[in-house]
Amino acid sequence: MSQPLLQVKDLHTSFPTESGEVRAVNGINFSLQRGRVLGIVGESGSGKSVTAYSILRILDNPGKITKGEILFEDTDIVKLPQHQMRQIRGAKISIIFQDPMTSLNPVYTVGNQLTEAIRLHTNRNRQQAQERALEMLELVGVNEPHKRLKQYPYQLSGGMRQRVMIAMALACEPDIIIADEPTTALDVTIQAQILELMQELKEKLGMAIIMITHDLGVIAEMCDEIIVMYAGRVCERGTADEIFYNPRHEYTKGLLRSIPKMTASKERLTPIGGSPVDLLNMPKGCAFAARCDRAMKICLTEPPEEMVINPEHRAACWVNVKEGAMAQGGQHNG
Repeated sequence: MSQPLLQVKDLHTSFPTESGEVRAVNGINFSLQRGRVLGIVGESGSGKSVTAYSILRILDNPGKITKGEILFEDTDIVKLPQHQMRQIRGAKISIIFQDPMTSLNPVYTVGNQLTEAIRLHTNRNRQQAQERALEMLELVGVNEPHKRLKQYPYQLSGGMRQRVMIAMALACEPDIIIADEPTTALDVTIQAQILELMQELKEKLGMAIIMITHDLGVIAEMCDEIIVMYAGRVCERGTADEIFYNPRHEYTKGLLRSIPKMTASKERLTPIGGSPVDLLNMPKGCAFAARCDRAMKICLTEPPEEMVINPEHRAACWVNVKEGAMAQGGQHNG
């Protein structure tokens, strides 16, 4: 396999507060190949967005990366000075934020914001940037693009604003797009259109995508590989088929049980019990143990390592270790 486009190694990101240190990301590892789609899923507060902002180094103060490497084309961007990092943001790695209404500037026209982004990251002059902005709006399926360039964000629908955000992210032809909950504020029909658009653009432009969401349906549609995060750690990773049809972490199983089923209209949804872990006071063992129905004594005292389920699937859960040991014991007894 070719060298990964992006490698995240033992990343730790923290937010110092008056009450103590909030450890939002706790030693995650993953890699991303060119042209692939990686999904990062988990509840709110699991560290998904902080991981994305760490990659781009756009963390809110006082957040900081305390440990680890982020290798983009073999360059550790954690160590880059800000002026070099600005050359990567937008041009090499771009982001689509959750809510386009708060991401777009309400006092500038769509055209003004698109051309500014293009001129900032490329050598195009004003005329060339305007032509590129028009081309990008056409590419993402915005109708009457000449008219839209002169409009303000409030004059566009939610779906249209999100298309503008995608156009802005793609305008400089980045190698990686980070999509942070790109369909959260949209209705189901528009969601489907945006996901289809992103899939088409990935095929057309050959870029890699990191899709961050709490919506497992979105993940199932698009992703080659999925990472499930809880309390800033990766608890399970694998292909979409492995995660959906052979989940091996109790948290992943809980997420899947909470998805509404089309066939079972009278069946009650099963939420995950308990409350998310307090990131100020991380437990010694597995962060999910307090909410887990199958927790054992070791789960409370020792953090589990990732165990290989098969070549396409890993999970960090002591239950797998126990079941593996029992299976081996059964074979020996047989």
